[in-house]
Amino acid sequence: MTYDEMKDKLQSRLKTTRFIHSVGVAESAVYLAKRFGVDVEKARIAGLLHDCARQYPNEQMISEADKRHISYGEVEKSMPLLLHGYIGAELIREEYGVEDEEIAQAIYRHTVGGAAMTDLDKIIYFADMIEPARDYPAVEHLRELSKTVSLDEMVLAGLSQSIEFVLNKNHLIHPDTVVARNEILLKLKK
Repeated sequence: MTYDEMKDKLQSRLKTTRFIHSVGVAESAVYLAKRFGVDVEKARIAGLLHDCARQYPNEQMISEADKRHISYGEVEKSMPLLLHGYIGAELIREEYGVEDEEIAQAIYRHTVGGAAMTDLDKIIYFADMIEPARDYPAVEHLRELSKTVSLDEMVLAGLSQSIEFVLNKNHLIHPDTVVARNEILLKLKK
């Protein structure tokens, strides 16, 4: 399937605002991939398809994960929306013909991060936070960081911002987010 065919299929399955967001993430991912020397085409595809599982309503996420034998814990059970990345990593194979493991992993991790994140994982995670349609108090600061600091410094700021946001909402913090932040922080302190 070509990129344009993927885009057309995605557009037919997502709400307009979610589709616009997905195109924005693809564009932001391309910018970051060029800046940090990562495969631009993989970044573009992962950015476009990162939210492909948002075609399912929140209340269907558990059953979609179960249908695909995707394991999850209490945090995801409590907040099923978190499963859309895990489901999306499978859906890209099922519906878009994408068999690339790096793209699948970046989609899997784009919401909460994870241990030993690759550069592509980091780019999709951060592109999702700064795409042009995003509008929240810290977004301009994060966009500025995307132009000035290292990939790890940028993603550390994103993970920290995400944790702060979740704390302020009094929601559960996913352990993978903590692991990702701690790993990057330890790496930067060396």
